[in-house]
Amino acid sequence: MNNAGHGAANLGGSPWPAEAIWEAVAPDLPGFTVEVLPEVDSTNSELMRRARAGQLAPILLVAEQQTAGRGRLGREWLSGRGPGAGTNTGTRPSLTFSLGLPLAPRNWSGLSLAVGVSVVQSLHPDLRLKWPNDVWWRDRKLAGILIETASWGDSRYAVIGVGLNIRARDAGGLATPPAWLDEMLPGVNAAQALQRIAAPLVQAIKAFEVHGFAPFQGRFNERDALGGLTVALSDGSSGTAQGVDETGALRLHTPAGVQKITSAELSVRPQAAPPCALL
Repeated sequence: MNNAGHGAANLGGSPWPAEAIWEAVAPDLPGFTVEVLPEVDSTNSELMRRARAGQLAPILLVAEQQTAGRGRLGREWLSGRGPGAGTNTGTRPSLTFSLGLPLAPRNWSGLSLAVGVSVVQSLHPDLRLKWPNDVWWRDRKLAGILIETASWGDSRYAVIGVGLNIRARDAGGLATPPAWLDEMLPGVNAAQALQRIAAPLVQAIKAFEVHGFAPFQGRFNERDALGGLTVALSDGSSGTAQGVDETGALRLHTPAGVQKITSAELSVRPQAAPPCALL
């Protein structure tokens, strides 16, 4: 089931809940496994390599330490043993994992938003979602989501990566320090956060595969961090954010009318607030 055999992976003294997650997910996802690696360049990169080599079974891959992680638009995202972080999941400064599985939705639009909805619902009612793939806490970035796919024949394998700050981390070079989970859920560690997130996330992705983003639209808009704010896009345009439509497109009210923004290659910033910390 995982790299520690039939049982929870126990690395550094605090067990990852591999077996509990497997028991919760496997009935709905045949062939599912959980694997914990002490170190990897990137959980997303590792699963993409495996997919291209024909390893297409569903898997949850967790990294104790990530040395060359990637965020959206090629941004760097490092995780693991920071200064004074200790060596177990109880003191780990961040949680990084990727879920890989064959996926065949009729429309892929809005998948990262549906993932975000699932993550925040699993963690805390006050968390907010910033289009298209960030989780915010009080105008600071707590987590990021990166989705990639590999094709084989007429099918696609989805790799869904999540990076979540657990403890305070170095904010050097950032205009705004990132948020961390311990601020809102004191004492919750990386292993406990993973157990909260994993099974509901699989259920959300399978629901997305059948129904698309539409069932998630209302839940996203309820937690929309940009709704009603004047925002600026990286292409130079600006307007008032008005939530997302049933496909996950950002609705932007401009002097020329309502525009629908679909490109995840664009960055969006509130004009009245400092830039968020980038993971």
